[in-house]
Amino acid sequence: MKILTGNSNRPLAEAISAYLNLPLVNASIRRFSDMEVFVEIQENVRGEDIFIVQSTSFPANDNLMELLVTLDALRRASARRITAVIPYYGYARQDRKSGSRTPISAKLVANLITKAGADRVLTVDLHAGQIQGFFDIPTDNLFAAGVLTKDINERFVAQGGNGDLVIVSPDVGGVVRARAIAKRLDAELAIIDKRRERAGVSEVMNIIGDVGGKRCILVDDIVDSAGTLCNAAVALRESGATSVAAYVTHGVLSGGAVARVSASPLESLVITDSIQATEAVRVSQTVRQLSIAPLLAEAMARISEERSVSSLFD
Repeated sequence: MKILTGNSNRPLAEAISAYLNLPLVNASIRRFSDMEVFVEIQENVRGEDIFIVQSTSFPANDNLMELLVTLDALRRASARRITAVIPYYGYARQDRKSGSRTPISAKLVANLITKAGADRVLTVDLHAGQIQGFFDIPTDNLFAAGVLTKDINERFVAQGGNGDLVIVSPDVGGVVRARAIAKRLDAELAIIDKRRERAGVSEVMNIIGDVGGKRCILVDDIVDSAGTLCNAAVALRESGATSVAAYVTHGVLSGGAVARVSASPLESLVITDSIQATEAVRVSQTVRQLSIAPLLAEAMARISEERSVSSLFD
């Protein structure tokens, strides 16, 4: 078993490497002057079980191309099996035709990864579960719920019990995710019914469930512009919530999202390190990161040793 990393999230790959006590493969992934990607594997990988860690986060197209070229380099270097470890799967929000003459880009990206040489894929909290079916190779979708729940237990349940704790889904599509965490915490569930007028802009309509006098925790898989979370936090406070925090797996946080979160009623936003933290995230007093390196490392070890991955969540 060998681990190789692209440039999208080297700190996460190094944390996985340290957890497994395995050095990263010596490789050079760089750009020509015109920004073409060039990959050179600088050690023998023939017959090896290789895991390449690369999130397709911003800049999404550059990081995706880097992944594809690295997969091709490993295939041509005669690696026995290549697993693409993609903590954050970009283009996942384009999982269906949203209108006439629009693409299903999540499927296109799956095809590209498969054709480039990946034998299997390991990812975390896909935006839509059906994306697993877009791949014609084995695909493991890990859940960050255990990591998030542990932190909620330590910071909320341990301090004030769970009697006044409400897990809130910021939209109807995230109900399954929120319900799973609410069940783990033995907490109540609420749902925000919103109407999205156009991409990146949402309007809170009404809240399904009792949040008056409750500590509310918003749970979602992706936070991009943070408009949905901030609008939801305002609506919850106006409905009588005593406090509002948010736990989100993938912190895309594009543009002025961090500043928007800091200016909102959100007391804290907790994200994972599936995407490398920007400078704005690192210096923010409101945003905090949890590591999913142990989760990914354990899954990678089980895949390499042909053991069950699903038993991680039993």
